[in-house]
Amino acid sequence: MLVPPTLVAAVRALAHDTVLGFTFVRPDGSERHIPFADICAEAERRAGHFVARGLEKGQRVALVIPDGDEFVLSFLGATFAGLVPVPIYPQLSFKNVAGYHETVRHIVKASGARFLLTTETTRPYVDPVLQPSPSGEPSTLDHIEIVGAFAGPAPEDAVVRARAVDVHPDDLAFLQFTSGSTSRPKGVAVTHGNLAANSEAFMIHGLGKDSSVDKGVSWLPLFHDMGLIGFVIGPLFTDIPVVFLPTASFVRAPRLWLEAIHKHRGTITYAPNFAYALVSKRIKEKEVEQYDLSCLRRAGCGAEPIQAKTLREFASKLAPAKFDPRAFLPSYGMAEATLAVSFVPRMTGVRTDIIDARALEKKSAEVASPDAIEKAAAGDASLVRELVNCGRAFPEHEIAIVDEDGKRLADRQVGEIITRGPSICQGYYQEPELTAGVFKDGWLHTGDLGYLVDGEVFICGRAKDIIIVRGRNFYPSDIEWTVSELPGIRRGNVVAFSVAIDAGGNPTLDGAGDDQLVVCAEGFQSDAAALSETIKSTVAAEHGLSVHEVVIVPQGSLPRTSSGKPQRRKTKAMYQANELPRAQPVQRGEAADVSAPVS
Repeated sequence: MLVPPTLVAAVRALAHDTVLGFTFVRPDGSERHIPFADICAEAERRAGHFVARGLEKGQRVALVIPDGDEFVLSFLGATFAGLVPVPIYPQLSFKNVAGYHETVRHIVKASGARFLLTTETTRPYVDPVLQPSPSGEPSTLDHIEIVGAFAGPAPEDAVVRARAVDVHPDDLAFLQFTSGSTSRPKGVAVTHGNLAANSEAFMIHGLGKDSSVDKGVSWLPLFHDMGLIGFVIGPLFTDIPVVFLPTASFVRAPRLWLEAIHKHRGTITYAPNFAYALVSKRIKEKEVEQYDLSCLRRAGCGAEPIQAKTLREFASKLAPAKFDPRAFLPSYGMAEATLAVSFVPRMTGVRTDIIDARALEKKSAEVASPDAIEKAAAGDASLVRELVNCGRAFPEHEIAIVDEDGKRLADRQVGEIITRGPSICQGYYQEPELTAGVFKDGWLHTGDLGYLVDGEVFICGRAKDIIIVRGRNFYPSDIEWTVSELPGIRRGNVVAFSVAIDAGGNPTLDGAGDDQLVVCAEGFQSDAAALSETIKSTVAAEHGLSVHEVVIVPQGSLPRTSSGKPQRRKTKAMYQANELPRAQPVQRGEAADVSAPVS
């Protein structure tokens, strides 16, 4: 192996470096730089604090910490003590706080964490979890403490005991609770060996890291795998400094991402598709001219369906800033594989496969004919689909495509993506039945549909989310992207699904009836009826599919995971239960009612 065997060993290997390290940008723009040497020393000190509180190797510790520096140092302190951190996203407002309490209770109970570390500002949002639930179920949490209590020196004997903890590659490193786009969050059991293997895979074989020049820049949330493993753990294993921006700062002002790359001469960054679209939409041409992005040699994209059009628009908009489109690095990954599953070869940019749309409905990825491509370019988008190449498996890892019976499929045959290798995690923590259904004979069954071409993978969508109407298969992400592009629709805030409709035109809960397409979208337009007709006609033209109903909902109404992904199944359940709020028409000079219930 080209990297240290555990995260603890990786951090200790950097203890000599008093120059390079992590830089945390605060919301006010000020910065805190922590050299790797200080990170190691602080991790040891905080490990002593954990040990002094009676925590022992293997016990789980919940972390609800919004501040990037405090989160990273506390996370590492827990691992140095042999504990198992359980990151939980922080709630910073009382909006839907009851739902947040339910999520925290679930994660705490599922992980077996008895100790929760938080901050003064977030403690009010987690304190109720110490009390019985609304249904009377007693709390499984024993103690909540603020990270400020770890500010002073730890007892020397506790620090000595923490240093004596022996951490092995097979030990649990942390529990990564999935964001719950399909169900209640499940704890993926990630070992130190998994982290070492995947860090080597994506940092060395994927990114081709160069410790003499590389510097990461990230605004990604640290309580999810892309931000935590991609920009904290992977760089620690491979000696790469990183600049961290607050996620909220990026969302409010996407230009801050570009400013940080420009200022710090960042060479590696990563983001979901929506972030590149947000920059293209928000950035002004005069602002672009201020930046020099020629330093950026890796601009990764993953975590959600990748749209070639989005990346092309970003490259075009940022061309005056000397952005090199060859730096784009589309990829595929998931928490159950630690993080990354496949990367495209470096400096190949965005490569796509244009396939026949009707053949895809039959699970065949046939190359579209020149005539179909020409007609699509002229405006008939229903004939073809353009999918982004997400690259090939890393060394010592493998990707295959199988049918419903587990039989391997040939190139250009669509089936479930499965993968195996040293990055594949142990399973879901204390969920043997769920683990057995996903981790089979060393293979991770991803639940994603896709196909291979000469070893390179193309992603079609989630198997459980596929829309089947009159025997034809449609991928919801394709429909959602089409609708997102329409004026008046908030890009990325669209959910498409199918429901069974009875003879009276009403959704059924037992599946009886004909499957029909429903599209839910967040829109600002006052005339929801007109927007609904536009969506119906556009979907019919581009996908050859009739929409049973369009539901225009107020801004922020669609349920999303903590990482921002749309929750299709929850949206569908809310639709079937008649619980989705509806955008109301407004008269000139009136404010829109964003909380109007379904009538």
